[in-house]
This record gives sequence, C-alpha cells and structure tokens, in this order.
Amino acid sequence: MDAQIPSLCLASASPRRQQLLQQIGVRFVTAAGDIDESPLLDEEPAIYVERLARAKALAVWERRGGDLAVLGADTTVVLDGEILGKPTDEYDAVRMLARLSAREHLVLTSVALVTAHRVALCTSYNKVRFRATTSAERQAYWRTGEPLGKAGGYAIQGYGAVFVDNLQGSFSGVMGLPLTETAELLRDAEIPYWEPIV
Repeated sequence: MDAQIPSLCLASASPRRQQLLQQIGVRFVTAAGDIDESPLLDEEPAIYVERLARAKALAVWERRGGDLAVLGADTTVVLDGEILGKPTDEYDAVRMLARLSAREHLVLTSVALVTAHRVALCTSYNKVRFRATTSAERQAYWRTGEPLGKAGGYAIQGYGAVFVDNLQGSFSGVMGLPLTETAELLRDAEIPYWEPIV
C-alpha cells in the first residue's frame, strides 16, 4: 500500500485521537462527526457513549459515501451514575472538578468501526481516582484553558494529570481512544496498523 493512501477515516477533530492513531501507525484522514451529544431521558451512561460513537461514525460514513471505513469514538465521565459532560463555563468546570476531588469515577470510551459489511463496537471501562484538590487549584486549572471541551472537565494527558491519584484500566482509553480495543477492531476488519507514516 502506498504510504500516502489512507486506510481509514477518523470521525473526529480531536487532536488526542489523531495522535493515538498515529502512535499505532494507522494511515487515516479526518472528518468531524458532528452530532447532537445530548443524553436521552434516563439513558444509561454505557448506552449513551455507545450510541454517540456509532452515530458519529455513521454520520461520516454516509457523508463520505462509504469510500473508506470510518472510526468513531466517544468518551464520558461518570460519577454516581451521572454523566459529566463537557463544561460550559468556569463555574461548571470548577463544580465538576470539586465533585471529582478525593473520589473515584468511571471513564467510558466507546469505539465504533463502520465498514461496508457491518458496524463493530467496543467499550473501554476505566476507573480513575482523584486526589483531594483545593478550590484554588481547580480555579488555576481552569485558567490553563484545558478543561474546556473535555468530558469531566479534565485531560489526563495534560495538566490534569496532577490530580490523578490512581488509574485502573487503559490510559489511552481515558485520553479518548483505547488502543488495544481499537487495534482489535481494525484487525478484524483487515485494516492495517503499524504502517510507516510519511
């Protein structure tokens, strides 16, 4: 395969997901899978994150006309059974971070791969525990600009790493694309990884 020919379309504008796919040597193009991310009434978090990953991938698949397999993903933070989405402003972000302080929460990331033959789906379940944080720290973290656009209001791969006391599961899953599960989906669909990226 020519090094310039993509094997996949990533239905995401997320730099983190792009970085993770590049890390495992996948040749891809990107197309944002813009959809309504509002949870449905009484929707369980696992069902929610799976629905969004599938919807993003299908939206891009249909828009592109099925010329490439499409990978979609969605990540959500869950505390006490409640979905913590992306903060809308400083108050929202600081409130989320205060709720996560000195507690364990769940990070779910679902990945959907759409091909001409099927829609394959998998979900990564990860437990993250925050150390106790202070109000001043939470406000200072907001001022870094990092919490905006992040589920739960933090990024484990960035400045937010200083809050993480313990992780059980997949670091890449918490970042937004679990690489073990993603590679399994790609392998089953005969989409190569570990390819030279030039």
